[in-house]
Amino acid sequence: MITPGETLLLIIDVQGRLAQGVVRSSALEASIVKLARACKILDVPILLTEQYPKGLGTTIDSLKELLVGTVAIEKLSFSCCGAPEFMRQLRSFKRNDVLVAGMETHVCVYQTAVGLIESGYNVHLVTDCVSSRSDENRLLGIRCIEKAGGFLTSSEMAIFELLRVAEGERFKSISKIIKE
Repeated sequence: MITPGETLLLIIDVQGRLAQGVVRSSALEASIVKLARACKILDVPILLTEQYPKGLGTTIDSLKELLVGTVAIEKLSFSCCGAPEFMRQLRSFKRNDVLVAGMETHVCVYQTAVGLIESGYNVHLVTDCVSSRSDENRLLGIRCIEKAGGFLTSSEMAIFELLRVAEGERFKSISKIIKE
């Protein structure tokens, strides 16, 4: 079970041109925003990456507005683990569980998940928060990440697992997010 004190959210490459071309892009954006909003309420840190932003554009506006103050880690390697600055920031949080969201499932998300697993992290792939340009590649990426040892979850499943109880101000705030 994931807990707020041991978990961080990693949002991989949800960028302009790339985000527009993936399967179910609007639903993907809504799910990632919902998860990020809940993580902010629960004090779960968020790491954000951008794959070659000069060519693919920067992080989509809805996430930039939500994550004001969060600086995207630029990378050229498909795996976030291949970017030294990413690994430095990841280690600085001292969290064992990584919720993984982003794109593309069969490339950057897959390679990052495998790298994290090999580095000893527990990877929780948020399946409604990942996508690719084709559904076939999205599903293949999910299957390969699970086979490599990643756990599958959804945004709502992860949010309620982090929340644990249906009481208090955090629950009220998160209930509003879920109902939107």
